[in-house]
Amino acid sequence: MAVRWRKATQRRNSSVKWRPPLSTCTREEQRSVIRFLSSEGVKPTEIHRRMEVQYGDACLSLQQVYEWTRKFLNGVSSVADSPRPGQAKRVVTPEAIAAVEAIVKDNRRVTVHEIAAHLDMSDGSAHHIAHDVLQFHKLSARWVPRQLTAELKERRFDACQELLKRFEAEGDGFLERIVTGDETWVHYHQPETKIASKEWRYISSPKPKKCRIQPSAGKVMLTLFWDERGVILEHYMAMGNTVTSATYADLLKNHLRPAIKSKRRGRLSTGVLLQHDNARTHTARSTVATIQDLSFECLPHPPYSPDLAPVIFMCLGRSNRRWEASHSGPTKRSSRRCTSGCALSQKIFL
Repeated sequence: MAVRWRKATQRRNSSVKWRPPLSTCTREEQRSVIRFLSSEGVKPTEIHRRMEVQYGDACLSLQQVYEWTRKFLNGVSSVADSPRPGQAKRVVTPEAIAAVEAIVKDNRRVTVHEIAAHLDMSDGSAHHIAHDVLQFHKLSARWVPRQLTAELKERRFDACQELLKRFEAEGDGFLERIVTGDETWVHYHQPETKIASKEWRYISSPKPKKCRIQPSAGKVMLTLFWDERGVILEHYMAMGNTVTSATYADLLKNHLRPAIKSKRRGRLSTGVLLQHDNARTHTARSTVATIQDLSFECLPHPPYSPDLAPVIFMCLGRSNRRWEASHSGPTKRSSRRCTSGCALSQKIFL
């Protein structure tokens, strides 16, 4: 009976986990104990044995006890960790944000690396403040044909005001009378754009290559005239020829006027409003004289303002993109398909 009671007591005592009296402590507290005992001349092994009884599993290792004993004997008095060069710092502060914003506003082309070097922070912190906190984004400058002076801007403003006043006075009839046109080079071999060269590939497949410059098999000059109802004249010049004041005047007299007469009946009697840019072939004396002889009215077009001629963006650009997609030069069928949507585009633009 006594043997059975002794075994039950041993099992009960073994099931209860023993906890040291100082199991919850900080590293600084243990280092203070090491400093105290090392000042009394206690050896590191003895210090570690005595601390292990009191702190249990939370006790510092024997190697750490040796290390801190050596530090205290060499004159170190602090029990805290010394700052390390690679230790993380909190740099996303209101002062840092204000400093980054001031640097960016002073120099819009400053780099993230320059900001980090100036403020003594990492590139990642500078990038986080500039992009995520301040919401700055680097944008490339938009290409424009020419920097407009104050005089050119004023002339542009006056031309737009004149067109708006005429539209308010005449309404949709003003838009119906506008015939706009321009020239563009059409290549028999139209180079692919980056978007047009996309292909479906497996992940392991090599990336396709595309030459930056490809030779063209030839090109011709296309002159296109159209209004809100669609294309009026589509004229291709002979290969190797370009537009001059004489050829343009002949085009207006012998090609455009007969096309308007046959495709837009009654337009010549109501009056044609010709809108083209101020290229030299369009503003030459022979061209101006021909326009007057044909009784066409030329709408104002300020210098270096291609966006006021909708033919450039709404029709010619669309034709070039469709020829690029078909990987071939212009044909009669592709030309009709490319210019079929010009009528709606002209009215939307105006």
